[in-house]
Amino acid sequence: MKYVLLVYGEERDLYALTPEGSAKLDADSLAYDRSLDQQGKLIIAQALQSVKTSKTVRRRKGKRLVTDGPFAETKEQLLGFVMIEAGDIDEALEIAGGIPLAEIGTIEVRAIYQVPES
Repeated sequence: MKYVLLVYGEERDLYALTPEGSAKLDADSLAYDRSLDQQGKLIIAQALQSVKTSKTVRRRKGKRLVTDGPFAETKEQLLGFVMIEAGDIDEALEIAGGIPLAEIGTIEVRAIYQVPES
């Protein structure tokens, strides 16, 4: 089954890292992704640019509305995601627990919804 592991954290915590700390987090994250890939578990992993660069799109009464930034006011922001193939939710949770950003953020684990074919 496919799962997406949504990585949340406070961007200010990332900005507060020393250059060495930031480089270590990047290296640890890439190493973990490579490990998952070698196990045949990784589908894709991506870090996201700052929430300051994001736009939110809604459609109301047929009109597209675009606003700057995330729609919801939250303390934590979506920092990235990892899509994996896991045997079950327990395996997905185990993999999520190994993500280096779990040390300073939160990892949300969600199964991918399979849209029924008509």
